[in-house]
Amino acid sequence: MFSSVEDTINLLHKHHYITEIGLATCLFLSQKLGKAIFLEGEPGVGKTEIAKVLSQILDTPLIRLQCYEGLDISQAVYEWNYPRQLLEIQSRQNHANGSESVIDDIFTEKFLFKRPLLQAIDDSHTASPVLLIDELDRADEEFESFLLELLSDFQITIPEIGTLRAKHRPIVIITSNRTREIHDALKRRCTYYWIDYPSRQKELAILRLKLPDAVDVLSRQVVDFVQWVRQQEINKPPGVSETLDWAEALGYLNTQTLDADVIKRTLGFILKYQDDVSKIQSEVTEQLLEKVLYGAQ
Repeated sequence: MFSSVEDTINLLHKHHYITEIGLATCLFLSQKLGKAIFLEGEPGVGKTEIAKVLSQILDTPLIRLQCYEGLDISQAVYEWNYPRQLLEIQSRQNHANGSESVIDDIFTEKFLFKRPLLQAIDDSHTASPVLLIDELDRADEEFESFLLELLSDFQITIPEIGTLRAKHRPIVIITSNRTREIHDALKRRCTYYWIDYPSRQKELAILRLKLPDAVDVLSRQVVDFVQWVRQQEINKPPGVSETLDWAEALGYLNTQTLDADVIKRTLGFILKYQDDVSKIQSEVTEQLLEKVLYGAQ
């Protein structure tokens, strides 16, 4: 997939993902070692986007498992198609000749509902798919044990069938917002990288790449203001995705430059808690904006 760290950076940029050398190195070496990639960071910093971009680069399916509390093997790995099994048994009973059991071969692959983890190692793939296990920290700790066999040997054991192995090993991306710690046994099977909020220069480059038609002055002001907001004591600092949403929304309002009024009216695009909105609204004045947006220029 990648021939070097520099090639990794260039390919990601070609598909509108700007990355630093540390993350590019992690991606390159994970590919060479055949290991899963474990990405942690605040929501909205681009963890999920990496899996989408890798899928585009490889022109291969993206298989996504969205984690949540109570997620179990039937939603993540496989489930037996009981209605189809019953219909098969009834059909055999109606045509039974007494020579074989009506329940023979009921537990075979054709009676399986393949969930994301099993889909990822299905031998029908002609190339390695990208498996995104998104927000693993939202799932219960017990669920992590389901992943250990997959991440170690890229195989899944089903008692009634046996062990199913990947013909083409999936490229596994695991993300976490760090609402809880992930067990060491799983982390040892992955390469790890923390994606932080971007610098001003990087965030501006992302905005220009994603929204090339945005007014340049407004783009710089949006980034400067979001960077300032992240430095305040609030519940949930805005991620890059909020920066992009806000800049796009301001474009629809035909906004050329930021002022206190337009900021106060549109804070809901970058802040998702009312306490945060109220705090920032009370602090936004023309004097503050003069300092935040023009003080460093």
